[in-house]
Amino acid sequence: MHILERSNLVLRSGQYDEEFNSMVAIRLEGIRKAFGTVEVLNGIDLTVEDGEFVVFVGPSGCGKSTLLRIIAGLEEASAGELFFDTKQITNVAPAQRGVAMVFQSYALYPHMTVADNMTMSMRLSGIPKKQRRIRAEEVAEMLQLSPLLDRKPAQLSGGQRQRVAIGRAIVRNPDVFLFDEPLSNLDAALRIETRVGISQLHRTLGNTMVYVTHDQVEAMTMADRIVILDQGQIAQVGAPMDLYHHPANAFVAGFIGSPKMNFIPVTEVSRGKNSLRLALSTGEEFELGLHLTHDDQVVLLGIRPENLKVDPDGQIAGTVTAVERLGSETLIYVAVGDATYVEKSTSDISPSIGGSVRLLIPDQPVHLFKANGQAIAHETILPPR
Repeated sequence: MHILERSNLVLRSGQYDEEFNSMVAIRLEGIRKAFGTVEVLNGIDLTVEDGEFVVFVGPSGCGKSTLLRIIAGLEEASAGELFFDTKQITNVAPAQRGVAMVFQSYALYPHMTVADNMTMSMRLSGIPKKQRRIRAEEVAEMLQLSPLLDRKPAQLSGGQRQRVAIGRAIVRNPDVFLFDEPLSNLDAALRIETRVGISQLHRTLGNTMVYVTHDQVEAMTMADRIVILDQGQIAQVGAPMDLYHHPANAFVAGFIGSPKMNFIPVTEVSRGKNSLRLALSTGEEFELGLHLTHDDQVVLLGIRPENLKVDPDGQIAGTVTAVERLGSETLIYVAVGDATYVEKSTSDISPSIGGSVRLLIPDQPVHLFKANGQAIAHETILPPR
C-alpha cells in the first residue's frame, strides 16, 4: 500500500494536522543575493511545477546551493519574491514553509536508533511513541531500512545513513523536498544506487523536489528538468535530452555530456545556400552540408565525442596521445596542435598511442557557435536519395 494512503500525519508549523499532503509549485521572481559587494545570484526567474523533479547544476560558485537555501528560508534574498503556489513566502520562517531538506552531511544523532532519528520531529511535536513507531516502520519499508530500525548510526554504511536522513525528511510529509548535494560523501557504487532510489522515491511520493548537484550525470539521470546556472544566472532550463541535443550556448554544450563536447576553433571561409566552408587553425579547410538561417559568423564548431570518428578520410590530422578502454566503449584522445579532442568508440580496435590519425567531422549532428558563445541555428542538408 502507498505510504501516503497509510499515514496522513502532516507537519505544519510544528504541529501535525490530520490532513493529506499537498504539492505546490515554486515560483521565483527576480531573486538576487549579494554577500557584501559580491553578487552570487543576479535576477533569477524560475517556476518549478507541482510534483516536478528539478535539478540545479553548475560549477562551484555558480549560486545553486544559495538558491536552494533561499527556497528553504535558510538564506534571505537581497531582492525579489518567492511564491509557493500563489502564496508569497519570501519572509516566511523556514519551519512554516512546509519544506524538508536533506543535506550533504547526514547529521544523525549518534546515540539514537534509526527509528528515533527519523521521527525526532514527531517527538518534538508531542506525537505518541506508538504513532512514531508506526510512521518509522512505514518510511523504513519504503527505503529498505526495516531491518535497521533499532540500530545506531555507527552500525550503518554511508548509503544507509543517507537513506535515514532522507527518511527523516519523508516522515514530515513536506510539500517540497530540497536536496543539497546529498550524494557527495558516497562512493561511486553507492551514488548510483542512491540516486536510483531517490528517483523511485519521487515517482512514489509525487512531491515537488529540487535537487542541487555539481555532477551533470546525476542531473541527466534524475531530473524532469535541469536548471544550469553560470555565475549567478540561469544559462538554460530544459529537459535533460533537450539540453544535450540543443544547448543554447557553448557553456551549456560543454557542461552537459561526459566526456564533454569537443570545441574546434574555426574561421568561416564561405557559405552557400546548402554549404558551409570552414578553416581550421592549421590552415586545413573542409565543407559541411549545412544551411545557416542568419548572418552571424561561425567561430567555434562543437562535436560530441560519439560523433567524432577516426577515419582515413577525415578532415583533421592529429596524433593519438591516450587510449582509455572502458569495456563497452573506448575513448581515443587525439592532439591537434595545442588542442586535444576525444573520440568515443564502441569498437574494440583502437589506434596505437603516438600514431597519426585523421578525424572525420560529420555534417550532423554538429553545433555552431558565434563569438559571444551563443548557438547558431542551422539546418542539415541531406544528400538526395
